[in-house]
Parts: sequence; structure tokens; C-alpha cells
Amino acid sequence: MKDTYRHQGKRQQLVKTVKKKGITDEKVLAAIGKIPRHLFMDSSFEDHAYQDKAFPIAADQTISQPYTVAFQTQLMEVKKGEKVLEIGTGSGYQTAVLCELGAKVYSIERQHELYKKTKTFLNKIGYRPKHLSFGDGYKGLPEYAPYDKIIVTAGAPEVPKDLLGQLKVGGKMVIPVGSEVQTMTLFERKSVKEFDKKEFGAFRFVPLLEDKN
Repeated sequence: MKDTYRHQGKRQQLVKTVKKKGITDEKVLAAIGKIPRHLFMDSSFEDHAYQDKAFPIAADQTISQPYTVAFQTQLMEVKKGEKVLEIGTGSGYQTAVLCELGAKVYSIERQHELYKKTKTFLNKIGYRPKHLSFGDGYKGLPEYAPYDKIIVTAGAPEVPKDLLGQLKVGGKMVIPVGSEVQTMTLFERKSVKEFDKKEFGAFRFVPLLEDKN
């Protein structure tokens, strides 16, 4: 569990890379610069940890590209103390970014192996989300709703209605929508029945699977 000067230097290079690609939120950049991404990955990928790329992790999942993590996080405009629901805990890297921003994070993961591994690991490196749960991301976590922000880190063929329903009025949800290639989509809840929708270009994610564990 080492974080050396070399790792820290590589992280600063990574910050420059995502900045060049258009990330301007200083708090998001600071989180990318602080979190030891190499610890979230298989040690055989350690040399690649600070490249702006996605990499395989356990259970056929991936750790998202840092730019994608930064982009989704920036779109949400997370403020300290906000309740954020994360669909797809995965490696826990996005979870750690949200914790760094001071969010109260509620996260759900459908792969049991990954859920157990990440829960232990986050605790070990000092990131403590409010609640980590094993289950179906499509359904969200209604028992803790409503949320200020919701982030979905897997590609959804369509927008899960349950998730929109768990968003506070004034809240924002960022979700990649589509089958083969996803369109990054931002929903803002204007009233009980009204949502604003904006689209932000194409991304690639692992699929968000319903009812499968």
C-alpha cells in the first residue's frame, strides 16, 4: 500500500492531462491529484495507473478513465455535505473522489465479489462512504432517498425511472445512456414531474445490468 513520490508526480501529470481535456473544477482536479489510483488496480497494471485510460478490475468490470470520472463529477457540481447516490461502486475510485469532495456517499454494487473487496479496501485507505450496499442499481436505494445528486457509472440502455424518482427537486443525475456507445446525459429535477435534460457527447461504459447478481 505504498504511495511514493514517483506516484505523486505521475498523478500531477494526470491532472494536467484531464485539465487539457477541459476539466476546470479545481476541487475535482485536487481530488484526482490526491487519490492514489494505483492502489485501486491490480498490481500488474500499476505502471499504467496514471494514464488516462480505463483498466480491467475484478468481476469483468473496469476502473473508469480518470477523465470520465472527472467529467461526470464536474457535471454534478457536488457541494460539501450533499447526499450522493452512486450506482456501481466498482473499484471505489469514483466513490473516493466523491468522499474527497465532502459528499455523503451512498453506493450500490451488483457484483458480490467486487462489493466485498471494495468495502474492505476503501475502509483500509481511509475513505468512508455513509453506506455501501450490494444489490440492483436499477432500483437505487429508496430507503435513503431523496438525494441531492445521483451518478451512474455504467451504461444504461434506458433511464431507470426509480432513480429519477429518488432525486430531490433541484437535484441532478448524471447517467451514460445507450447500448453500444453511451451519451452522457444530465437530468435536473425542476419539480415533482418536470426534468430538464442535457446531453454531453459519447462515452463507453460497461453495461448497467438489471436484476442480475
